[in-house]
Amino acid sequence: MSSNRHFSVLLHSLVLAILATTAFSSNLSPNFYDHSCPNGLSTIKKVVEAAVKKERRMAASLLRLHFHDCFVNGCDGSILLDSTSTIDSEKNANPNINSVRGFDVVDKIKLDVDKACGGPVVSCADILAVAARDSVVTLGGPTWKVMLGRRDSTTASRATANTEIPLSFFNLPQLINSFKRKGLNEKDLVVLSGGHTIGLSRCVSFRDHIYNDPNIDPIFAKELKQICPGNGGDSNLAPLDPTAARFDVAYFANLVKEKGLLHSDQELFNGGSTDALVKQYSYDSKAFFNDFGESMIKMGNIKPLTGSQGQIRLNCRKVN
Repeated sequence: MSSNRHFSVLLHSLVLAILATTAFSSNLSPNFYDHSCPNGLSTIKKVVEAAVKKERRMAASLLRLHFHDCFVNGCDGSILLDSTSTIDSEKNANPNINSVRGFDVVDKIKLDVDKACGGPVVSCADILAVAARDSVVTLGGPTWKVMLGRRDSTTASRATANTEIPLSFFNLPQLINSFKRKGLNEKDLVVLSGGHTIGLSRCVSFRDHIYNDPNIDPIFAKELKQICPGNGGDSNLAPLDPTAARFDVAYFANLVKEKGLLHSDQELFNGGSTDALVKQYSYDSKAFFNDFGESMIKMGNIKPLTGSQGQIRLNCRKVN
C-alpha cells in the first residue's frame, strides 16, 4: 500500500513538473505591469522613439537584440550581460561580435523605467521585447500586444549563441531546422526574416553571396561590389532592402527579383517550400503586418523565465 502511495506522489509530482514547464509562456501577460508600473511601457516607447529619431538604424538594432536574445536559451536578457570571470558574454559570439548594438539605448531605457517605477520592476528581457515592438512601430510597421512578465537570466552562453543563432550563409534546410528547434515553423521563418526590411548589414556578411552565388541579379551584385570589395572593407554597410528606414514589404519584393542582400535571405525565394509565402508578402502588406505581430509574440514565448526564476536585474549588463 505504501509503495502505491509513494508511486502516486511521484506521479503527481511529475505531472505538476510537466504542467509547470508548459505553463511558462502562459504566465506572460500583456497587462503584467499595469499595477506595479503603469508608466513603464510609455517610458520605454519615449526612449525608443528618441533613439530612432536620432538614428533610424537603431530600430533594426533593437529588433535584432530581441531576436538574438530569444534564440539563446530563451528570451531572458542574457545577450545584455557583459563578460566577467564567470560569464562568457554572448556579445563576443561570432553572430554578435562587432555586429549587435543598441546596448547604450537599453541602458537609458532601464534608467528611465526604473525611475518611473520607483525601482527595478521591469526586467531587461521585457525591455528588449517592448523596445523591439516600439522600434517596428516607429518605422511605420505593425503593432502587437507584447506578452510580459519575463525575468532576467543570471548566466549567458557564448557557445550556445555560436550554435543556435541562424547565420547569413545558411541554406533553407539549415534555416528551417534552426527555427524548428525553437518551436517556430516555416511561416515564422519567412515572417521574422521580414524584419530585414529595416536596417543595414556588413560587407563581411554578404560578400560571398554577391561574388559567388548564381541566384543574384547581376546588376544588383555589381552595385554592391562597389561597397564591398573582394578583400577588405568588412565593416562597410549596405541596406538590407531599398527602404531600410521604413518597415514595409520591399524586402520580399526584392527577393522575388533576386535582390536579397544575404545568402540566407535569397534562400527564402530560391525554388523551395517558402517561395509562395515570399511572393504573397511581396504584394500583401496587410498579411505580412498581421503575421509579423503573431510570429513576434510566438518568438517572445521561447523559454521565458517567470515566477521566482532568474531575477530583475538592477543593471542590464550584470547580474545583481
